[in-house]
Amino acid sequence: MSSNSNIPITWRAKWIGVPGACLVNWQAKVLPAPFLRRTFNYDSQKTKVKIYICGLGYYELYLNGHKVGNHVLDPVVTHYDKRVRYVVYDVTENLIAGRNIIGVILGNGWYNCHTPVAWHFDKASWRDYPKLLFQMEADNQIVLVSDEAWKVSSGPIVFDGLRNGETYDARLELDGWLTPDYDDTFWSNVVRVAPPGGMLQEQTMPPCQVMQTIPSVRQWTVPNGTVYDFGQNMTGWGRIAVSGDAGTEITLRYGERLTQFRDIDQEHIAQYINAGDFQTDRYILKGKGIEVWEPRFTYHGFQYVQINIAGNAQVKAVEGQVVHTAFERIGYFSCSNDTVNQLQKCTIWSYIGNFTGIPTDCPHREKNGWTGDAQLSAETGLFNFGAASSYAQWIDSIADAQRPSGQLPGIVPSCGWGYNWGSGPAWDSAFILFPWYIYLYTGDCTAIEMHYNAMKKYGDYCTSMADDNIVSFGLGDWGHVARSRIVEPALTSTAYYYVTCLLLAKFAEMTSRPVDQKHYAELATDIKKAFNRRFYKGSGIYAKGEQTAMACALYQGLADDSEKAQVVQKLVEAVNANGGKPDFGILGAKYVPRALAENGYCELAYRLITQPEFPGWVNWLKQGATTLWESWEDACCSQNHIMFGDISAWMYQYLAGITPDPKNPGFKHIIIHPHPVGGLNWVKAEYDSPYGKIKIAWEARMGNFKLDVQIPDSTTATIILPDSNTKTMMSGKRQFNVKTISES
Repeated sequence: MSSNSNIPITWRAKWIGVPGACLVNWQAKVLPAPFLRRTFNYDSQKTKVKIYICGLGYYELYLNGHKVGNHVLDPVVTHYDKRVRYVVYDVTENLIAGRNIIGVILGNGWYNCHTPVAWHFDKASWRDYPKLLFQMEADNQIVLVSDEAWKVSSGPIVFDGLRNGETYDARLELDGWLTPDYDDTFWSNVVRVAPPGGMLQEQTMPPCQVMQTIPSVRQWTVPNGTVYDFGQNMTGWGRIAVSGDAGTEITLRYGERLTQFRDIDQEHIAQYINAGDFQTDRYILKGKGIEVWEPRFTYHGFQYVQINIAGNAQVKAVEGQVVHTAFERIGYFSCSNDTVNQLQKCTIWSYIGNFTGIPTDCPHREKNGWTGDAQLSAETGLFNFGAASSYAQWIDSIADAQRPSGQLPGIVPSCGWGYNWGSGPAWDSAFILFPWYIYLYTGDCTAIEMHYNAMKKYGDYCTSMADDNIVSFGLGDWGHVARSRIVEPALTSTAYYYVTCLLLAKFAEMTSRPVDQKHYAELATDIKKAFNRRFYKGSGIYAKGEQTAMACALYQGLADDSEKAQVVQKLVEAVNANGGKPDFGILGAKYVPRALAENGYCELAYRLITQPEFPGWVNWLKQGATTLWESWEDACCSQNHIMFGDISAWMYQYLAGITPDPKNPGFKHIIIHPHPVGGLNWVKAEYDSPYGKIKIAWEARMGNFKLDVQIPDSTTATIILPDSNTKTMMSGKRQFNVKTISES
């Protein structure tokens, strides 16, 4: 929620845009990016000056010739006709006495997603040409607003498309446009335009930023240019330094794999883009010395950049700009097994590569906010990054996407696509799970309180779709190694329906709704009975004995206590019968390792995760992966997906043993339960909880297990040791030593 100091006195600013660009329809042309400017006088006696800005789809803000802030791709995408984010800057130190100049460049972004794509964002109800809302306040007085006095011109950004790329013609640069004395006589006056329609709210999550700059590690020539390899699959764009003749065109094509001829292969990730270029930037030289350039209003997923030159020019340098949401890194994990460390690194790169404002499935082909991918990787995000505020604002977008019936789409934001395919409880439950995870990891229940009624509406929607308490709609164990062995979606959908009702009962209790609490608790009991009637075959077997089926019943708490031991044994047998290899998709990738570890088989879960054969996580590493892939099989699909990414959270929770306590959320009380396994001599992990740093370090050598624990002030911990002894610990540091049966 915004603090009062970051809410304008009152909005007197008007939405402004380019004259003649007042209507977007299916015939609308893509216009150059508008450059807007406004001079004003400043009284140097003012002590506090703030700017409130919303530039759609993206903006860059300049004051007296310098960019304000380090945000990129701002503001974060929303359902613009429901909710629009404005950004606040304190510019007190950037002003000068006398005349000052404000400049704003606008890009299309998600707001004017003009490229025809499979998900129909070119037909979004909110779509329109770029527009600006701007207000400056000094000492709680409005001193400057966006109105018809602003001037506008086109400039060197002659094209920008979120999935296409950006074209920049340096010959069209507006030299001096960010100085007060620039002659803008031939610029046009802006016009007032219609607002986007959504309520204005402050963007309080961390912005997107350029977080790293990576040099290329090698390069080689191909018939049509030069390929630069950055050695890491990443999200962002290239920055080039070039010199040459005016009018020479430099083309940058981005991709994550190569053809057999070692040039860029885009075919496997471009198939849903139905017009124009894909992941392609262009720079046209002005012919003056060394020219350094990078795009502003697009981003790409890539490891390789192929540069082609049409004309006379030399490339002096090529760098990769790594872009993602600038949340704080709060968790670190390492161990004695280099393969496990490499998996952790790949997962981190996949996570940041798929969080550019919102959690996405992939940074190239789609950039879509798939809810299933997001909820499956949520705990990985919360263990490694301060992502809670980013999730909280994305939850608002899930609420904005909800239909009056309670139905949710599989992607958020959605322009109408994904309600009747691509959704279902395993995906939609992100709306219920994210508020729970935020509460569990931070203690903040704001999202639960704010969205309770909408979450309840979704639970009731599932009830309306149920037949004898079984929910059959939606995607199931997506990404399975073998379609013929996918557990039927009704099993996993009903399990998430059950979890939804359990959490709604808990949320009702937290928010003093006893009638709802009783209703959803009883409904959950009925769903559990129906689930077991339908899917439990006896003797520990669910459905057809699939790994996902047994693990789902265990992980989601659906197996009856009297049958649980048998179900665990059948899961173990199923994994062993498959050679200790995965036989599941993205849902099983979370259920199976957790169900095994929770029920005394952490060693088997560890072997499952680290075994090197196909299918498996390590098999990707053997093929050169630096991020997690979309498919077990090969590189034919995306090579940067996060949906198999719960393994990082698994490492924190089971190998290191750091576990939040639902009875004392936010790590007020911590459960420390490390699981030493064969092949690991030591594990180290640290986590910055809301109360302070938690540190775990253990060694297993020569029949001894040594555990060092540090927990913050004002917290307590329950320590569960490998010999099953339990210790209670107050804040501070302690060491525990246990004799083990055999050497690890």
